[in-house]
Amino acid sequence: MNVDGFSQQVEKLRSQVQGLLQSNGTKPNSEQEIITEAFEQLNIAMEELLTASEELEVTRAAVEKERQRYQDLFEFAPDGYLVTDTAGTIQEANHAAATLLSVQQKYLVGKPLILFIAQQDHQSFSSQMNNLQPLLNWEINLQPRRGTPFPASVKASAVYDLEGKQLGWRWLLCNISERKQAEEMLHRAYNELEIRVAERTEELLTEITERKRAESQLLHLAFHDALTGLSNRAAFINRLIHALNYSKRHSDYLFAVMFIDLDRFKLINDSLGHLNGDQLLVMTARRLELCVRSIDTAARLGGDEFTILLEGIQDVSDVIIVAERIQKELGLPFELGEQEVFITASIGIALSSTVGYENPEDLLRDADTAMYRAKLLGRARYELFNSDMYANVLARLQLESDLRRAIERVEFRVYYQPIVSLTNGSILGFEALLRWQHPEHGLLNPADFIPLAEETGLIFSIGNWMLHEACRQMQAWRVCHHFNLLEKISVNLSLKQFSQPDLIEQIEKILHSTGLDAGTLVLEITENAIVENGDKATATLLQLREMGIELSIDDFGTGYSSLGRLYNFPISVLKIDHSFISSIGASSMNLEIIEIILTLAHKLGVNVLAEGVETKEQLALLRKLSCEYGQGYFFSLPLNSSAAEALIIQNPHW
Repeated sequence: MNVDGFSQQVEKLRSQVQGLLQSNGTKPNSEQEIITEAFEQLNIAMEELLTASEELEVTRAAVEKERQRYQDLFEFAPDGYLVTDTAGTIQEANHAAATLLSVQQKYLVGKPLILFIAQQDHQSFSSQMNNLQPLLNWEINLQPRRGTPFPASVKASAVYDLEGKQLGWRWLLCNISERKQAEEMLHRAYNELEIRVAERTEELLTEITERKRAESQLLHLAFHDALTGLSNRAAFINRLIHALNYSKRHSDYLFAVMFIDLDRFKLINDSLGHLNGDQLLVMTARRLELCVRSIDTAARLGGDEFTILLEGIQDVSDVIIVAERIQKELGLPFELGEQEVFITASIGIALSSTVGYENPEDLLRDADTAMYRAKLLGRARYELFNSDMYANVLARLQLESDLRRAIERVEFRVYYQPIVSLTNGSILGFEALLRWQHPEHGLLNPADFIPLAEETGLIFSIGNWMLHEACRQMQAWRVCHHFNLLEKISVNLSLKQFSQPDLIEQIEKILHSTGLDAGTLVLEITENAIVENGDKATATLLQLREMGIELSIDDFGTGYSSLGRLYNFPISVLKIDHSFISSIGASSMNLEIIEIILTLAHKLGVNVLAEGVETKEQLALLRKLSCEYGQGYFFSLPLNSSAAEALIIQNPHW
């Protein structure tokens, strides 16, 4: 029962009581009956009243619960909720709305909502308020009490009383800054995507064009050298196969292969840099093209190696004309930046008529063999291949095989030639000289096998063994013959040995294992070893001197160095080549050269050793010129260790 129903029941009870009182005067009922009936009616009414009261209490509690639930939903909603009157004055606000607008809840109540609308949206807000229409997803900028305006989504609905009269507005406020940022990012991404699609479309078109160009370039590169543009090895072999097959069908057809290698290209490449080296190769290629006909093929095999196929020649004179033309062209100066460079080439020639060639590689091999022969004979020349060259190649291969076995079997021997002090005529020490006791050819000198050892890399094992053996023998003599103490043992280092990155470590190990004092060891190096290693050579020499090892320049005057460069190197001894000493008495010029060398060497604090002393006259002249040391057959031939020890015991003086 609702409140209205309860009121009606009370009114009905009152009417019934009045009716009973009025009927009391007209009806013959006794007073007792009237009272009884009245109380019965009253009792019924009271029971109904109690029931109505209980129902009212239940209804009130349910209403209160619903009100509290609504209040909780209102208060703790994640979005901002406001209630305003029709004029826009805030009457209620939840916690989220207060947080959104950066104020306390109590501060919001009574404030016009327009205070929290950004200035630029005031007019739009006022227009919407006057329209009295519900708002769905209206976007507007809110202005918090503290901070900067931010975009918000607004929903507004009217509040009415029971009679349908509008009391105000309910507002739902949502901060859509993140959504706006996301939309902006999405829009920007979409625009970027559009741009990228357009760019990618253009790129694809470009790629298709480039791919076609690349395919064409790959086809070109497959048969051409990338640096010079000449034919490469594959293309050259193809042309050579064609020429070889054609010559088999036509007996009078003659062709030739030229193998060209630039002399001392490595020196130019290392000194001027690889970029200049590459430029030199390109310029060489252009000059080679000038020397051949359109039917001929010029190719670069790699590095500084070039080949030329001369087709349809009459005889060998045609090839010689081309070879001389190439030598002349390459002899002209090359301009590499501001540097003027001169080069020469060694050329090997193989004629198709020399032997019955079956494979193109055989022609290349024989042309290469002839080129190598040209280098051995002094470079800057050409050589025609013949059968003797092939025999020499086979002999070299056999020698290499023997040399490898010699290392395994320790067939090498060290001979010792005394170094004599020209001041007192006594033995100062020995130079260690390598020999090979070949099982078939007997005792071989270094000139017979050292060049091949350097070419094959076997020099490292051989040189390391020799240095160890010389140091071991010198230490043994110093221990056994301390009464006639030897001061120096001199050992040669080849160009490749001197270039080893671990040279210092190897020498340290040998000195440690043999017990020889570093000051007793003299290492002899050639001028070429210093020139070709540049600054690295100077650094290595300084390290050796810091260890206490003395350094000697061997065969001075035969290389590319000069006295003017000696002050750059920490050397102790300068060895004058025997070619100057052998004609010292017959040539006044040689004598003057020796005088100049001695004078300048002494000014630089460097001692001088004369090689190849063979006569008393030579010895007398050298002493007169104040030369410190001498070495040669006049004093002694190179001796094996036993004979050298006997000489030490004899202790001769000259």
